[in-house]
Amino acid sequence: MLRTAAALLCVLAISGCSTIRGWFGGDDDEVNTTDPAALADFVPSATVDRIWTAGAGKGERRIGAGQSPAVADGRVYAAALTGGVRAFDLQTGATVWHHDSDLPLSGGPGVGDGLVVAGSLEGDVLALDAASGAERWRAKVGNEVIAAPAIGQGLVVVRSNDGHVSAFDAASGERRWFWVRDLPALTVRGNDAPVLGPGYVFVGNDDGTVIAIGLADGRPIWDQAVGEPDGRTDLERMADVDGSPVLDDVVLYASSYKRQTMAIEAPSGRPLWASDRGGSGRVGLAADRLVVADPAGTVWALDKNGGTALWQQDALARRGLSSAAVHDGHAVVGDLDGYVHWLRLENGELAARVRAGRAAIKGSPVVADGILVVQNVKGDLSAYRLGQ
Repeated sequence: MLRTAAALLCVLAISGCSTIRGWFGGDDDEVNTTDPAALADFVPSATVDRIWTAGAGKGERRIGAGQSPAVADGRVYAAALTGGVRAFDLQTGATVWHHDSDLPLSGGPGVGDGLVVAGSLEGDVLALDAASGAERWRAKVGNEVIAAPAIGQGLVVVRSNDGHVSAFDAASGERRWFWVRDLPALTVRGNDAPVLGPGYVFVGNDDGTVIAIGLADGRPIWDQAVGEPDGRTDLERMADVDGSPVLDDVVLYASSYKRQTMAIEAPSGRPLWASDRGGSGRVGLAADRLVVADPAGTVWALDKNGGTALWQQDALARRGLSSAAVHDGHAVVGDLDGYVHWLRLENGELAARVRAGRAAIKGSPVVADGILVVQNVKGDLSAYRLGQ
């Protein structure tokens, strides 16, 4: 049955399907067999104030892109499958500009160096002026783009869903180099933005590895396995690193669908520690710990220096959690019913809960200037502060 389903999905895919991405959101014994955990009652220890809401356009719905907003210089930038790209004021949610586009924008946006860049389901790369929203240039890659581009050091680095990483000149849109990684037979639907370091770009791959690529010429510098793709079946071997690695000074943190998290010395690729708690999404970074949501819906806090588990919270099991973020002393995740959950960073206790809407929150929450912003799959944005 699995092989039949795989074949059917490849036939129906929008473009160049070589993998099955997005049918499996948890363990093989959890898919469509166990209901999400009921929301537990608790006494809130934090007050959450919703300060604004806005619409980015028609959202991704069921395409599995995990769209998130980007924040820079007091503005929130958001893309939608239909409706183009919008910029909002971070403090008020007021619209600053709107670039209308007929492209099915699924990846991004990324922001940096005066540009806002988003990718499409058809492989388009659209670069806009961050101040005005005016189009600066367009480019093309060979497959859908569902990850935000990384922008900096004179380049726009785009990861497409066929395993290619392409670098474009930030001023002209001319392609400078590309690198490609072969995809496993079966992978989790979704990937995340590359991460820039001084002279490097770091990319999490669907085979469970993280690679460092030289920005100057696209040559691989080092390659490190975070999750080992072991098992007898393609389903058991899924080990995707779909969340952006997180760079903290010279240490890179990455987590895998195989529930493994690793700290890596960024210049050399040398592993510093590894933990058997993790997930395919982005890691939330605090001063002394990491926060990660695993495929089963357990949220973990890991010691930043050694990877030891400091606490775990199981109350959100099977709720299709987003990547974790850190917001004013709390870990934050979104879920499949549109709820946003705050957990006390010191011990993992449930601290607050709000409902951003009735649509799932698949993209990573974003925090800037004490404000947390989430985008749901309908393209709706909500911004929150924690009360005093």
